[in-house]
Amino acid sequence: MQNTEHTVKSLLDFVKNSLAPCYPSQEARALAHLLLESLLNMRPATLYVSLEQPVDAERAAQVEDAVAQLLAMRPVQYVLGRAEFCGLPMLVNEHTLIPRPETEELVDWAVKRCAALPAGAALRALDVGTGTGCIAVALAKQLPQAEVHAWDVSAAALAVARRNAELNGVQVHFAQVDMLAAGDVAPVGGVRLIVSNPPYVCESEKRQLRDNVLRYEPPVALFVPDSDPLLFYRALAGLAQRALTGDGELFVEVNERFGAATAALLAQRGFATVELRSDINGKPRMVRAAR
Repeated sequence: MQNTEHTVKSLLDFVKNSLAPCYPSQEARALAHLLLESLLNMRPATLYVSLEQPVDAERAAQVEDAVAQLLAMRPVQYVLGRAEFCGLPMLVNEHTLIPRPETEELVDWAVKRCAALPAGAALRALDVGTGTGCIAVALAKQLPQAEVHAWDVSAAALAVARRNAELNGVQVHFAQVDMLAAGDVAPVGGVRLIVSNPPYVCESEKRQLRDNVLRYEPPVALFVPDSDPLLFYRALAGLAQRALTGDGELFVEVNERFGAATAALLAQRGFATVELRSDINGKPRMVRAAR
């Protein structure tokens, strides 16, 4: 931007015009609002009544830098360093997946299944492959009686997850554990609830993903071999059989292509009740399995 005197309006126009060649108009407009609201510390309701408000050069430079990152297809959540999950603020970086709405639906299902428990009943929960910690933090927030544990293979992701637990004022017991090697680890005992969003995107599906996912989100948290798409679900089934209480339940997010196959796998592993559920878009994306 050559203009050295900036206002909210001039920056808003700059962001929208800069993003227009790369993003659909509605997305460019939404990104422009999100950037300015975040970087100028403005609420959505005050943005348009503050259009003539001056903006100092330092803040304007931050906006320009953010636009450059978006034009390089870096996800806006990584640009801003934060996202929202179940109404809670979450710090994110390239060591963690960006929380998705589908995973919110999984957590909501799990929490509602716990609603029938007697008041004050002991509840131990385990989030396997925690990433940002969003599932574990949301469980701890919505089930205050729960003792929540969370595992991830990545030390860098766990560092983010610990910060998110602190940010949201909850206690979560984090541990660095590879779920594929969890059979060699003494599991948390007496678990009533296991929730997991494991890697489930096949390598052959990479071409279907947007560039901002492929370039920036951690492959270790996304992909599985085409030859073994249910790799992590077999590991989770074994862990659940060892760690769950008699009335315990396992909730997993799944690849829509393999929802039925995942449900069949869990049924074959001896779970008495297996339920496949579609997300808000009608895609089979969640499975519940009970002992």
